[in-house]
Amino acid sequence: MKTCRQQQEEFEEITLAPQAMRSACSAGRKRYEEPCTVRTCYQRDIDRIVHSKAFRRLKHKTQVFLQPEGDHYRTRMTHTIEVMRIARTLARSLRLNEDLAEAIAWGHDLGHTPFGHAGERALDEICPMGFTHNRQSLRVVDTLEKNGKGLNLCMEVRDGILNHTGPSDPHTLEGKIVRLSDRIAYISHDMDDAVRAGILKPSDIPKEIVEATGNNYSGRLNAAIVDVIETSRDSGDVNMSPDMFMIMERFRNFLFERVYRNPVAKGEEIKIKGILEKLYDHYMTNQNLLPADYLSLLEQNNADRIVCDYIAGMTDKYAIYVYDDLFIPEAWQVR
Repeated sequence: MKTCRQQQEEFEEITLAPQAMRSACSAGRKRYEEPCTVRTCYQRDIDRIVHSKAFRRLKHKTQVFLQPEGDHYRTRMTHTIEVMRIARTLARSLRLNEDLAEAIAWGHDLGHTPFGHAGERALDEICPMGFTHNRQSLRVVDTLEKNGKGLNLCMEVRDGILNHTGPSDPHTLEGKIVRLSDRIAYISHDMDDAVRAGILKPSDIPKEIVEATGNNYSGRLNAAIVDVIETSRDSGDVNMSPDMFMIMERFRNFLFERVYRNPVAKGEEIKIKGILEKLYDHYMTNQNLLPADYLSLLEQNNADRIVCDYIAGMTDKYAIYVYDDLFIPEAWQVR
């Protein structure tokens, strides 16, 4: 009798487009494991990522606005959820593997630092080996989770996580979907949050962008998603049309000019490098104070690598708490 997994693999063979990545054709894992009888290999990876500690920490990591006063601003976790939903919509519409796209989307930002891209830039300057969140995301799933054992994900998921940003494209179409979904998501929701914060008004958006994508959040999302579907459906690849790509680049540049480098939104960033530098120097000098699971990794890694791993894994609140505990004197109290 066929297992549930085998039945799903047969269904993929019948229903997915010829160029889709099939679960049964995965290149496998770095360490061999017996297949699950219920889940395909990519469904298994989804569960491993969602149940990981690194994933849970995303709810307290900055997307754009540092510790915003309000419940409705995006965090790194809500960004990840939005990327995942866009990726599944695109994969389903193009008859690609939804589970592979979902697994990559869940894992793509696991390596992000506290304080968002400001923290990433700070660690890139502080750490001798440099730092990018996509490489760190791969390190999280390969090494740091499960006390140094990693999650042992499939090669296609690892490739999509590593190449969701940066100079290289993913090797699967599902990975390309996540790369586009990430950009569609953050351009759309960062504008939404900037309006919520009072930094921008909808009327500030350049006319050419409004004409191409509309003047509201759902309209912008829909315009970009429909464009990718219509451009990619019969092409054997996953792309935006040249016109929409240029519009999204114009929108991204507009956000860099008016939001990402806005002194009102990012006025606290100058303090971030100071916090992370102090934490880095402290743990390089006092390596014995690292948590036990990081201490065990010192045997096979340079100290600067492990200290960087520890700081990168912190949430915004925890980084501030540790800094406060280490460097801010407590008020003297009469007892």
